[in-house]
Amino acid sequence: MKQLYTILGALLIGSAAHGQCGPRYHQFMFASTVSSDIQYGQNDDVNGNSQNLTLDVYTPTGDTETSRPLVIIAHGGSFLSGSKTGADVVPLCEDLSKMGYVAASINYRLGMENFPFPGPDSADATEAVIRASHDAKASVRFFRESFENGNPYGIDTSLIFYAGVSAGGFMALNVGYFDDLAEYPSYVDTVNSEGLSGGIEGLSGSQGYPSNVKAVINLCGAIRDTSWMKAGDVPVLNFHGDQDGTVPYGSDTIVLVGAYPLLQVDGSESIAARADELGITNCFEIHEGQGHTPHVSNANYYDTTLNITRNFLVHFVCNDPLDCNYGASYLSMDEALSYSPISIFPNPTNDQFTIELKGNETASLIITDLQGRVVLKDELSGPSCVVNRPNVSSGAYFIRVKQGNHEYGGKIIFE
Repeated sequence: MKQLYTILGALLIGSAAHGQCGPRYHQFMFASTVSSDIQYGQNDDVNGNSQNLTLDVYTPTGDTETSRPLVIIAHGGSFLSGSKTGADVVPLCEDLSKMGYVAASINYRLGMENFPFPGPDSADATEAVIRASHDAKASVRFFRESFENGNPYGIDTSLIFYAGVSAGGFMALNVGYFDDLAEYPSYVDTVNSEGLSGGIEGLSGSQGYPSNVKAVINLCGAIRDTSWMKAGDVPVLNFHGDQDGTVPYGSDTIVLVGAYPLLQVDGSESIAARADELGITNCFEIHEGQGHTPHVSNANYYDTTLNITRNFLVHFVCNDPLDCNYGASYLSMDEALSYSPISIFPNPTNDQFTIELKGNETASLIITDLQGRVVLKDELSGPSCVVNRPNVSSGAYFIRVKQGNHEYGGKIIFE
C-alpha cells in the first residue's frame, strides 16, 4: 500500500520529469466543472423500450486550452445497476479534470433477460455486455462528432482513453479488443434480441464516426477471452485485487451476484500475461489481499489508483517514460504554486501584484474568473514583473504563468 501523500511530488513541479507538459496533467491545477445529462445516443433496452443515453462532462474550470485529452469512464454494477454519478467514477472524473483532462462519465443500458427469475444464462449475460459495449463505442463516436461540430468540449481526438470500473472494465476492454465480428459468440441472438443489431459498433449513436481509442484502463473488470487481444492492439492499464470474489482476478467462471454462474472470463492477471506475450504496452497494479474495487472505500487505494492512472496517461499525453509504479503525487494548485520557482505577492491584493520569474526568460500570463472567462492576458519580462489589477470585482481568480516548457497555476485574490 502506498502513502496517501508524498512530498516528492513537490520536488518535481516544473522539472524535466514532467516531459513536455510541465505540471499540467501531473498536478492539480484547476477546479472541476461538470455539465450533466448530455445525450450522446439512443437505443432499445433489454425490454425493447427506447432509452436515451446520457453522460456528464467534467472540465477544468478556467482552462483556456482547446485541445485536451479525454478520458471516458464507465461505472460498475454487474450490468444491472450503477450510475454515472456513482462513487466509483465521479472522484476519478473530478480529479482528472483538476489536472487538465476532460473526463466523461456515462450511463449505459442496464438489465439482463431472465434476471432474477428463472435466472440469466451465458447468452443473457453476453447480450448485456454487448449492449453496454455498443453504448461505450457510441460515447467515443459522440465526442468525435462533437469535434466536427465546433469542438465544444475542447478535446484532442487523437488522445481519447476509455476506462471502466468492474462492469465498466468489461466495456473498456471490449472497446479496446472486441473488434472482429467473428468474435461474436454464436449463441448471441442479434436478430431477435432487443438493441443488439449493428455488428461490432452497434446503433447507439453517431454512426459513421470511429470508436478507436488511444489506450484502455480496466479497474477490476475482465474480458470474455484474451485471444481477442492481438499484437499491435491498444495499451492497457489493469487494477485488480487478488482476493476479488466478484470478478475473477485470473481466469475463472464469473458468478453473478454470488448466485448465477454465467461464463468463463479472463481477469486482469490473464490480460496482463497476454499483453506481455504479445508485446502490448501495459501496466498491472495488483491490490494485494484486497477484494473488489478497493479504490471506492479506501482512500489509500484510491490515491494509488489515481496516481498510477496519471502516470500511465502522461506516457501518451506528455511523452513521459512509461512508469507503472506509484510515483510523485499530485498537489493542489495552491500547493503547486507555493513550490514552483516563481512567486506571486502580495496575495491577496487590492491593486497591483508582483510576479517574480525564474531567470530572465519571458513568460505569458493568463488570469480567468471562476467561470473560465479570461480577464487578463499579458506577456511578462523577468525576473520581476508588476501586474496591474484588471477591471474586475473583488474575489478569487485563477492565474496561469507559462515560462518556456513549464507552466504554473494557482489563485490570486483581489480584495
